[in-house]
Amino acid sequence: MNFSKSNVETNFVKIEMASGDSMVIELNENAAPVTVANFKKLVRQNFYDGLIFHRVIEGFMIQGGDPQGTGMGGSKETIKGEFAVNGFKNPISHKRGVISMARSQFYNSASSQFFICHADAEFLDGQYAAFGQVVDGIETVDKIASVATNRSDRPLIEQKMVKVYFVNQD
Repeated sequence: MNFSKSNVETNFVKIEMASGDSMVIELNENAAPVTVANFKKLVRQNFYDGLIFHRVIEGFMIQGGDPQGTGMGGSKETIKGEFAVNGFKNPISHKRGVISMARSQFYNSASSQFFICHADAEFLDGQYAAFGQVVDGIETVDKIASVATNRSDRPLIEQKMVKVYFVNQD
């Protein structure tokens, strides 16, 4: 698939990594409208530019979107968790390449942190707000997932998102 930078908001978001690799995510507004609106707002604000994937577990997921880079930070606002145990019907299953919102133990605590499934993780279904799918560049997810990490699952070599922006599918 080919994608080009968009001057307007679309349902496709490109994540360019410092490594030169990239991935494109298609957002699903029907499955999680509040989550997608929040993610789009943060992309518009260039919130994710320069942030890292701070937690990487090969065979499970890669997690980023924390401005502190520690797993403890987020944006200024939190959103309602759009998943079954919180009373919301979300049809997206946590399969390889699915993007979902990270949260604390509180259902409505998601803000900016997200994770991308490196492998199928259906046990997360109904508990986390999945809101899209990697449609191009899944090999970038694989590369990030395979980096060496410390005992806290933090990559030994920083996995930085240089630029996150809207694209059009050509």
